[in-house]
Amino acid sequence: MKRWFLGLFGVVVIACVAAAFFFFWPASLEPVAADATQPPGATLIARGEYLTRAADCAACHTLPGGQPFAGGLAFRLPFGTIYAPNITPDPETGIGAWSDAEFVRALRRGIDRNGNNLYPAFPYTSYALLSTDDVLAIRAYLATQPPVHAETPRNELRFPFNQRYGLRAWNLLFVPGHPFTPDPAKDEAWNRGAYMVEALGHCGECHTPRNLIMALDNSRKFAGAEQVGWHAYNLTSDRTSGLGGWSDAQLAQYLSTGRADGHGPASGPMAEAIENSLRYLTQNDIRAMVAYLRGVAPQPDGPPAVQAGASAVQGGAPAPMVDALGEHLFAQACQGCHLSNGEGRQSPWAALRGSHTAGDPAGTNLVQVLTHGTQIRTSQGVMFMHKFTGAYTDQELAALAEYATARFGFRHSTVTPEQIRRHREQATEAPGQPARQDANQRDAMQRSVDTPNVKHN
Repeated sequence: MKRWFLGLFGVVVIACVAAAFFFFWPASLEPVAADATQPPGATLIARGEYLTRAADCAACHTLPGGQPFAGGLAFRLPFGTIYAPNITPDPETGIGAWSDAEFVRALRRGIDRNGNNLYPAFPYTSYALLSTDDVLAIRAYLATQPPVHAETPRNELRFPFNQRYGLRAWNLLFVPGHPFTPDPAKDEAWNRGAYMVEALGHCGECHTPRNLIMALDNSRKFAGAEQVGWHAYNLTSDRTSGLGGWSDAQLAQYLSTGRADGHGPASGPMAEAIENSLRYLTQNDIRAMVAYLRGVAPQPDGPPAVQAGASAVQGGAPAPMVDALGEHLFAQACQGCHLSNGEGRQSPWAALRGSHTAGDPAGTNLVQVLTHGTQIRTSQGVMFMHKFTGAYTDQELAALAEYATARFGFRHSTVTPEQIRRHREQATEAPGQPARQDANQRDAMQRSVDTPNVKHN
């Protein structure tokens, strides 16, 4: 008995020592160097700017109306709030004192300069696929930005989520251990698209559902997921819920401009991604992304898409009957810009016909637009729609959502006044993502006054 007890005690001690080494041993820092083909000087900075935009760094690291890359944006999660850090070259509060190796380690392994694990709201699980040259080019571009002395607010996380050491085990399971490797069986365009979508664009971080421990569920890759109250739609080739009904030209147009003929405009976080990132990409890269997305296996998840060219009769069934209140409100508040047929009066970004948002019976994104508003900067100026919570009741906005879903999505809406009320409260109380959009809308409205050629949707 004594021998058995001593053996068990020894196993426990060894396990505790091994766990202590695993969780608390200082993170290693490997030296890094650019390839001999990496361009120098202004060419490197320009390349870094392109890559920084492709990676959409500004969206998370810039407060509305704040200095670029100075951080401070709040991300409200079910277990607390984390804040995006300052990534300007300020040596005290930013990354000015970081070495190249420390910067590469942060993007590839999610570990900061002091060896602390970063939370995976920072998409290092995707950035782990970036090449060393691309990471160093991003670093070179950020080093040219004006330094901003801005302390990052302390994260507000509940136990045990405030214990960063647990992320070491999570990273071991879910962070790729090597950069992106081209598939020799695929052509150059497909491989470039895979790199843009999987690594730089980190599209899966929003469009792939997560499992119980908040890792990407790649068994449902790009099947769509809800993010900060918005639905990131299915990107697979499924014809019911995904992009199977889109042509290559329509998908390329949408990624480049935030709208596609017959499919409506982007809104919410997707509009933000296009405004800050995708519209700056070369057409070769856009076409490569389309080529890659076309090869993603179909996943029949998410709200059904409205097919381009759909009419009031689908499959022989007439469009649902709509409440007279919603029809009256649309004519009063929406028809002036969107037109009764949904084609859009002043701008193609105001078109509603074929919109996935209008075709979702749950009205997830439609309710967000009504209660938070949305905006996107385009080649024709800033297109925006203000929120409607100040002028209409919960019942009226629910009726308006019901009408829009029936008129342009040809489906019955399940939006309720209670759903509107919850989103109204979130728009008023939560200063995270919704607050950023409200600020953007006010800024857009002011610019529209100062810029005569700006069109509204």
